[in-house]
Amino acid sequence: MPTYIYESVPESCCQEPEHYEIEQASDAAPLTHHPETNIPIKRVVIAGSELIKDKGSCCCGNGECSNE
Repeated sequence: MPTYIYESVPESCCQEPEHYEIEQASDAAPLTHHPETNIPIKRVVIAGSELIKDKGSCCCGNGECSNE
């Protein structure tokens, strides 16, 4: 069974997502919630061994959070 990378869906743009490796059948639909904790997750795309992060817009104003 292949292993897929998932990340938590942060509650705010300033919160870092947590990453998970989850074994799943290749014909199974992507998960929307972690099977043990039920927190919202999404499958992420990887290229080689690097994680591709979505740099979407930030709710903190200029694209950077003030607490970083």
